[in-house]
This record gives sequence, structure tokens and C-alpha cells, in this order.
Amino acid sequence: MKRTTVIFITIFLLALITSARTIRRTLSIFQGSVPETETIAPETMEFVYDYSYCIDTTETVDDNFTSDKMLLQIAPDGVAKFSSLKNLTVDSLLMSLTSEQIGQAAMDGKLSTGEFMTIFKNYPKAGKLTHTEKICVDWFRYDEDMPQFDWELIDSTVTVLGYECQGARCSFRGRDWTVFYSEEIPLMEGPWKFHGLPGLIMKASDADGHYRFDCVGIKSKADRPVTIYKVPYNSTSRSGYYDTRHRYDINPYAYFEATGGHVSVSDEAGNPVLDAYDPIELSYDYIERDWRK
Repeated sequence: MKRTTVIFITIFLLALITSARTIRRTLSIFQGSVPETETIAPETMEFVYDYSYCIDTTETVDDNFTSDKMLLQIAPDGVAKFSSLKNLTVDSLLMSLTSEQIGQAAMDGKLSTGEFMTIFKNYPKAGKLTHTEKICVDWFRYDEDMPQFDWELIDSTVTVLGYECQGARCSFRGRDWTVFYSEEIPLMEGPWKFHGLPGLIMKASDADGHYRFDCVGIKSKADRPVTIYKVPYNSTSRSGYYDTRHRYDINPYAYFEATGGHVSVSDEAGNPVLDAYDPIELSYDYIERDWRK
């Protein structure tokens, strides 16, 4: 998809180096407007999760994890949405500021965004799951049947936010997961794609400790509706999404140039980084490991 419009961007080459090896590159593209939205479900219950994942599985230090606050909205009709709370906050802020204020807020770092992954359950209809995500400057969407989890209850309990939670585990798309759910909150829901237990899933982690979801806040009555961006999505499949995401992650600058943008990468002294367009090998894998099949 070629573009002739010049887009001004801010680039951050993360200083995550192991033995002089760049383990992650990121391209931060600031766009000072909020896409139009469509309401797909009324007011909801809301649950806030800490979502964290390892970006260098060859190391174990805390600095190799990134995190975001995610919001799980559950509507009375069964529609659920799991999305970045930071992005919702930034959207609200953008809509309240003037153009001059937006520019200043961007320079002050107040408009940094979070995860663009958004999961909708029982949408566009019951039994369906929709994943939307922004990759570079384009939006992607794939639909699938609601995944089935072969849950096995385990003899383990924890307390989360004062709620007693029972343990369960399963294998799903290449990872072994342990979760804790509370029957005191009788919703067969959870973060990300998880669902199907007789209570809200409040904690989840994979066996390697690379991905974690921890409930940190509950609002039993919220007036924020469930919405979806009205943008021109590129419709794809789950495997197609991961292929595109991988192409971007191993070489974001080249990916951006292929869409019609332009990137110049320099070091702190202003000298060109000659290998900036060379693909890198990712030192982590995606949350669903079966994407390479």
C-alpha cells in the first residue's frame, strides 16, 4: 500500500543490547487525531490488568520485560473487549486538546501509546472472536471462532484483590498456561483470548514466565461503552497477521519505507547507522507459538 503523503515520525532505537546485539527495534509514529469509533455494546463492567511480556528470552532481568495496563470490558450481551487502557486515555486527551496543545503534549511525552492489540469476543456475532491491531501505519483485522480451552482444574489457590481464586491449566497454541479464576465473580471471561471457566480469570501466566496477566482493578458499573475504530482494516487470517507482524518486527524501518514513508537512522553523534535496515533475529516469540505453521 503506497503513500505519497509525508508523515513526520519520531524514532526510538531501543538501547536493549546484549553482547553488542540489538534485540528490538521500535518505530514510534505519532498521529495527532483519533479515528472515528462505532459503539458495539452498551455500558459495561470493567477490569484492569497488568499485561507484561519478555522481549529477550535469553536473559531474565526485569529490564527485559515490557508492560501495559489493559482494560477488559464486559457488556451485558456477552460482548467483551480487551484493549490498552493507555490508548483509551490518550484518545480522550487528544479529543480535548487544541492543535497547539497536542503538539506540546507530544513533545512532553504525554501522548505515548500502548499496545495496539485489541481482542473482541462474541463480535461480530456470538461465538466469534475478532483481533484488530495497528502495525506501523496500517490497521489489520482477522476473525476466528472463539477458541476452545481444555481446562484442567488444579489443587492450587491464590487471593487476588481480596477474591479467592482457584487454579486451572491448559495448553493452547504452543504454550502451557496456568490461570486463577474467582467464582465470586461469576463471569466466564478473562484477559486476552481466555474464557470458559466458571468465574473471571484474574491471573494467567505461561510456563516459561514470558507472558503474564494480573488483574489490578475492578469497576463493577462503568458508563464507558464498548467501541471499535471505524478505520479501513486490512482483512487477513491469524497466520497472515503474524506473518505481517513478524516482517515489521524484524525490520520496521524497511517495512515503513515499503508503505511509502521514509526513515533516516543516526547514532547519538549524528552518524548514519549503516546496518539499520538489516533484518534482526527476534529474541522472543509471540504469545501464540503455532503461527509459523
